[in-house]
Amino acid sequence: MKKILIASMLLAAQLSWAQFTDINIVKEVQVKKKGVVVSAHPLASEAGAKILKMGGNAYDAVTATQYALAVVYPQAGNIGGGGFLVGVKNNGEKFTLDYRETAPKKASRDMYIDKKGKADTDLSQNGRLAVGIPGSVAGFFATLKYCKLPMEKIIQPAIDLAEKGFAITDKEAEMLNNQREKFQKHNKSSIIFVKDTPWKAGDLLIQKDLAETLKLIQKLGAKGFYEGKTADLLVAEMKRGNGIITLEDLKNYKVAERKALEFEYKGSNVVTMPLPSSGGVLLAQMLRMASFENLEKYQQNSTKAVQIMAEAERRAFADRAEYMGDPDFIQDKTSYLISDDYLKGRWKSFSFDKATPSAEVGKIIEQPKESMQTTHISVLDKDGNAASVTTTLNGYYGSKVLVSGAGFFLNNEMDDFSIKPGVPNMFGAVGGEANSIQPNKRMLSSMTPTILLKNGKPYMVVGTPGGTTIPTSVYQSIVNVVDFKLNANMSVNAPKFHHQWLPETITVENNFPESTISDLKSKNYVIEKTKYIGKTEMIVLDENGSIHAVADGRGDDSVAVE
Repeated sequence: MKKILIASMLLAAQLSWAQFTDINIVKEVQVKKKGVVVSAHPLASEAGAKILKMGGNAYDAVTATQYALAVVYPQAGNIGGGGFLVGVKNNGEKFTLDYRETAPKKASRDMYIDKKGKADTDLSQNGRLAVGIPGSVAGFFATLKYCKLPMEKIIQPAIDLAEKGFAITDKEAEMLNNQREKFQKHNKSSIIFVKDTPWKAGDLLIQKDLAETLKLIQKLGAKGFYEGKTADLLVAEMKRGNGIITLEDLKNYKVAERKALEFEYKGSNVVTMPLPSSGGVLLAQMLRMASFENLEKYQQNSTKAVQIMAEAERRAFADRAEYMGDPDFIQDKTSYLISDDYLKGRWKSFSFDKATPSAEVGKIIEQPKESMQTTHISVLDKDGNAASVTTTLNGYYGSKVLVSGAGFFLNNEMDDFSIKPGVPNMFGAVGGEANSIQPNKRMLSSMTPTILLKNGKPYMVVGTPGGTTIPTSVYQSIVNVVDFKLNANMSVNAPKFHHQWLPETITVENNFPESTISDLKSKNYVIEKTKYIGKTEMIVLDENGSIHAVADGRGDDSVAVE
């Protein structure tokens, strides 16, 4: 009897330790008078929903979800990166938080230029010199003034996930295995993400160092990250290579509260992120240019609809390269760039007969392939408060550098600067002087967290990862609902396309209509196929009070309900 009792106790202890082994992916829900959370991982969405059940609001939930993503989605969720939050409260108050990374004090314009004058993109994309000063944790604490619960409770689900462990999915196992060599190359000591045998679905990932880092934040607040032990470990990691972030850099990091970029689109008030997000400006430009052609007359993904939308994308991305950067360092020309007079002039060269050559709007430069990154969270609580957050390490697992002893990956966000004017970054985006490197400057971003209002109340919360495909995917998602009258599920999961001025290519998903592809080719468009574009998280509230929340079918994305 004693042996059976001991065995039962051991089994119970093991099950308690391996608590998070049930991965329940929910792609779509329709509810009323309940809060919903949509994110890239079911356990993160459930963490946010748990906070809603505890009495938290949308801002409590989105913060808890971000912390949880740092644990269960380390390829993009983070405390070592940065992001943007767009919030609309149920009383109509709008706000944005910019916790984008910034360039260290020792950063310089030509820091990635070699002796021959050539841009070294390996240095800007991999290793310690690629790291910008992380802003995520400061952003979480800046969100706290809109929350109802203390940070001690909001962060606890993430601590539990890190400490007790969780079972990884097929996609996560594949990503970890694919990054094995890079992890080994860029880390001086062994890390938990590299093991002797390949990762497989169901393997348990326990992150004790990360749990301790989160506990320091829980106990000491933002100082638990930007000062003391964690800051010392981060700076020590810099010194193991060519990193330049200092204790002073960390201590001096500040979140920027900015006025939301707002504009009207066919009866909706669009609330999105201003510079240094290029995404909001691009979104305004693209929607307004497309409105000149009455998109609602056409079918989604028909030849004429794609022409209108892709040509708007082409012109907007040309402006991105020339005009956009950190508004604290450049003249912000947003109001000019989204004005009807300017955009009507931009649109004069549009023709249904053939593609507009990109050479007419900028100098052609050979571009690299695009990559996918970043992660998005959409939240709407039962009281009508909405939060749209996009956060990132930049590339998958950022710089590939894990802070030894602290357990979190560092970003490679310095690559989002124009490391040399005219040289494209890892996503193919070309930039100029407006986005050149300067100390304490925020690098230009494509992240586009967005909320749409009707009668002053949130009715759509949307966003996606995907590098430069982010603004075009959000653009398509809005058009799908507003112009083509698709429901949230069809809008999110319909085949997507993307154009960004350079290269002279429309990228389409593999399941894009072949008839449209053929028609576009006959009009001199160059078409390239890809597996998927982005992973959109969308919530739509209809006039009857029914909430329709959809997680993208392209990944492990999942919805959770309070």
